[in-house]
This record gives sequence, structure tokens and C-alpha cells, in this order.
Amino acid sequence: MKYLIVILALASFGLIISGFALESANSQKLIGSGVALLFLIVFPLFSYHRWKDKDLKEYMITQENLDKMRESQKEKKY
Repeated sequence: MKYLIVILALASFGLIISGFALESANSQKLIGSGVALLFLIVFPLFSYHRWKDKDLKEYMITQENLDKMRESQKEKKY
């Protein structure tokens, strides 16, 4: 999965750069397809890959997490 994301990201950046470098009738289509590939495929795949094994309860604000934060702030104060 990691290699697929890297390959797609490089392809997307390659399309964008080639669209700016080439001055043809299709240069805007190359830039647009590179941006679309980046935002519609690469970013969601990257987000899924990074979050698939995480417990979302660790990142939610619950009373237990608020208490932990308060305790850690009290410990840091002298």
C-alpha cells in the first residue's frame, strides 16, 4: 500500500510538472488530471493507510481524556 501511494503521488506530481513544462493544448488537462489524482485518490489512500489500525477513542475528547490532560498539566507546573 505504501509503495502504491508513493507511485501515485509521483505520477501526480509528474503530471503537474509536465503540464507546466509543456506548452501544448493539453497542458491544462495534464495539470488538472494531476491535481485530481492527488486529491481524489492519493490523499484518501494516504489517510486510510495512516488511520487503519488506530483507535479513534484515543483522539476523542472524553471526560477520561480531559482528566488525563489536567493531571499532566498539573505535573508540569512547579
